Amino acid sequence: MKTQAIYDQNPEATDLLSRTWRSPPGFFGWFTHVNQSRIGYRFIVTSVIFFALAGVLALVMRLQLISPENTLLGADFYNQLFTMHGTTMMFFFAVPAMEGLGIYLVPLMIGTRDMSFPRLNAFGYYVYLIAGISLYVALFMGMAPAAGWFSYVPLANIAFSPGKGMDLWTTMITFIEISALAAAVELIVTILKQRAPGMTLNRMPLFVWSILVMSFMILFAMPTVMAGSVLLALDRAFDMQFFVAAGGGDALLWQHLFWFFGHPEVYIIMVPALGIVSTVITTFTQKPVFGYTALVLSLVATGFVSFGLWVHHMFTTGLPHLGLSFFTAASAMIAIPSGIQIFCWIASLWGARIRFATPMLFVLGFFAIFVIGGLTGVMVASIPFDSQVHDSYFVVAHFHYVLIGGAVFPFFAGLYYWYPKMTGRLMSERLGRWSFALIFAGTNLTFFPMHQLGLQGMPRRVYTYLSDMGWGELNFAITIAAFILAIGFLLTLINAVVSRTRGVAAGNNPWQAETLEWATTSPPQNYNFRHLPIVHSRTPLWDEPDSSHRQVVAGLRADRRELLITTLLEAKPQSVLIMPHPSVWPFLLALAVGFGFLGFMFQPLLFVAGFALSFFMIVGWLWPRKPWLDTGET
Repeated sequence: MKTQAIYDQNPEATDLLSRTWRSPPGFFGWFTHVNQSRIGYRFIVTSVIFFALAGVLALVMRLQLISPENTLLGADFYNQLFTMHGTTMMFFFAVPAMEGLGIYLVPLMIGTRDMSFPRLNAFGYYVYLIAGISLYVALFMGMAPAAGWFSYVPLANIAFSPGKGMDLWTTMITFIEISALAAAVELIVTILKQRAPGMTLNRMPLFVWSILVMSFMILFAMPTVMAGSVLLALDRAFDMQFFVAAGGGDALLWQHLFWFFGHPEVYIIMVPALGIVSTVITTFTQKPVFGYTALVLSLVATGFVSFGLWVHHMFTTGLPHLGLSFFTAASAMIAIPSGIQIFCWIASLWGARIRFATPMLFVLGFFAIFVIGGLTGVMVASIPFDSQVHDSYFVVAHFHYVLIGGAVFPFFAGLYYWYPKMTGRLMSERLGRWSFALIFAGTNLTFFPMHQLGLQGMPRRVYTYLSDMGWGELNFAITIAAFILAIGFLLTLINAVVSRTRGVAAGNNPWQAETLEWATTSPPQNYNFRHLPIVHSRTPLWDEPDSSHRQVVAGLRADRRELLITTLLEAKPQSVLIMPHPSVWPFLLALAVGFGFLGFMFQPLLFVAGFALSFFMIVGWLWPRKPWLDTGET
């Protein structure tokens, strides 16, 4: 009979726990990993690589625009770079980066050992990786999409975009959203059902709240762009004419489907960033954040209101003005919850002894950049003003201020803040401060002059311009500033790589933070917590510094992967969930699904073949095996 080894204080049980939760070593073992910390780390690293690639594309585009009538790039290749830059930033960097932080940190912050569906987690990463690699292989082969990251029809129809570039875009967008939806489901179930005993909804860290709101937004927003991309793929492959007016379709239908996803997408990216800001401010002021309830309600309100804004991207399309007025009101109203959060953060900073470490500097930079982006957002919410600056460089300036200020600055704050948790070492403060200074200066010098270019009439999405337009000097200055910005980002990349081996040892809680991720080792063990914590407040490590060693009374077996399931509202122990072991089947399933999606571009029947292969991979995935570790005991 199998011994039910209950985890306790003795070293033998600890060693058994380590072997139970270990990830297989070696090259082939890499494809079997399912632990949340490893998958989350991969999401973060991969998204940063895509961010760097998109940045290089942006620099090449700026070199093309540095002077009038430049011939560095041709029109088609410029459009390919433009499309790849936007697609990468929105689909392959921003959302996966925030999801990666959530996957890595949420189980640690709520006091559990893994995600609810670890194999689904791994499958989502491989889908994301395959989609990104496929898109960049197409770029290097000269067959990248060239209709913009928004792919407006009729430009994206096969009559105006022949070849496989747009087929790849529609296929990969559907493919990548599978990854986003998988991560969202994982995060929702994990947050609602695996919180440590005592961690009621009213005690959850604000970052966890932000990830929960983001995940629900993904569930409602992503299916619309998936539906749109499928319809566009059918238009191109079978001449279905969903978006062709001559065949009874409607080109504006694409814009409605895309922007119903596209504007919540901005807040899907930004909401986790707001959680990062609250976390960093709490730690570097060493006092609880002001207005916890107001901040939570603001996050939820942002998630709801963001679904009522999409038509402000379509103010110039000829829609009825009475209907547009409601979207003007919603576009202005979205500033209210953001304003509440900013005032709560100012109140938290007021009178505090702030520690101006690099994460805090990026948060302060976020305030300045994001507020400017928000103010110009209120401006373009006005129909008369938007009619003048629509599709001009004013809009380019606006959304870069919002996305860099609202997402990139907080992401870098979180990167510096949680880097010691992921690696056990601190990043260089000196390099970090230089990086912040260059990024802050570069952002303003690059994008603020674009407001003026827009007011002077320079349209976006153009690869060249005439010398007598008077845009040359500003474009020259913007290009130089873009390289300053790039150097700032490069310093952080160098800092992260060098500090991985040469950084100062951080210890378990170098910032003296209050949330549970700092209650375990840095980097954490595969099982996260040696003993599951019990929570009695919103700031457990400040209120009960010894709570990290408190164990749930029932205990968990050490010879098999088990998670504690708790009740939805009060987080009372409810049951034990037995988890699967590492497996190669998620990787194989991702390959099969990728084969089906990519094959559809060349021969629709290959999609059916990919579906059949996927069936066998799912059978292997679900094939039963003993859940416990064979210790040789009877």
